[in-house]
Amino acid sequence: MTTPSPWRATVLTLFPEMFPGPLGVSLAGRALASGLWEIEARDIRASATDRHRSVDDTPAGGGPGMVLRADVLAAAIDAAEIAPERPRLLMSPRGRPLTQARVTELAQGPGPLIICGRFEGIDQRVIDGRGLEEVSIGDYVLSGGEIAALALIDACVRLLPGVMGKEASGTEESFSDGLLEYPQYTRPQLFEGAPIPDILTSGDHAKVASWRRAQSEALTAARRPDLWAQIPPKAPNRAGRQKTPKNKTDG
Repeated sequence: MTTPSPWRATVLTLFPEMFPGPLGVSLAGRALASGLWEIEARDIRASATDRHRSVDDTPAGGGPGMVLRADVLAAAIDAAEIAPERPRLLMSPRGRPLTQARVTELAQGPGPLIICGRFEGIDQRVIDGRGLEEVSIGDYVLSGGEIAALALIDACVRLLPGVMGKEASGTEESFSDGLLEYPQYTRPQLFEGAPIPDILTSGDHAKVASWRRAQSEALTAARRPDLWAQIPPKAPNRAGRQKTPKNKTDG
């Protein structure tokens, strides 16, 4: 019987020394050391053909900065020999926002190829010709895709079987059901005059679950109205109530 291959992240970067970086410690690091997942950082510059190992050139049409060359990056992608079933991702601020649902999909697969851009970006012909999926981790610009790649890999690795201490750890977090996570408390019972809410120490598990759900709803509605708006208005809410339409009031 063939043993399944571990989840694998292959990263194309100009700075392979940045990996595994923080992924080499804590839960991800222990899982890496025990073989639950693998990471391969490949230097894009190794595919350069001139004596200066050039990887970039000026933008066609003019403008500031430099652009990663199509021939060099395409050669680096091809040299990685990625199986067709593995996603090919490009970390990019113009990509679709990374969601917990997409992270779950990636974690359940064989693991992606992740390309880390630099400079002003990469030649569009590589994106089109190699079928790259552009992914963003937020509406801001980083110096390169490496930090974004680390974030994506970490989000995936923690969902792999055997990585987190308790399987339930990943089921009641922010975005796991479309809502932000409820507030958490632990000892001491009283901290700077603020107590742990009595309901959390009541021993009534049903009431605790109802309180947590209500807290998640309130936080999501206040802080992430974009997420709150995606919850179907007539879906049984959370504590058995209906989501109240905005044009109605209680009473």
